[in-house]
Amino acid sequence: MGFGSYDESEQERQQSDGADAADGSTVDAHENDHEGEASFEAGASTDDLVSQLQTMKDDGDDDEE
Repeated sequence: MGFGSYDESEQERQQSDGADAADGSTVDAHENDHEGEASFEAGASTDDLVSQLQTMKDDGDDDEE
């Protein structure tokens, strides 16, 4: 086929060729799944963090002038 042409049969061959590869060349996206949990402690209260954010926003406004 010429440049820019679309051949659906080529697309189907690629999908079927890779779908049942027994040689281990495929990647299992769920190989390292886990049912874990992540958490963190900010070390500051919500009010402190909001105040700090507002200060950062106010400082950014000075740069725009």
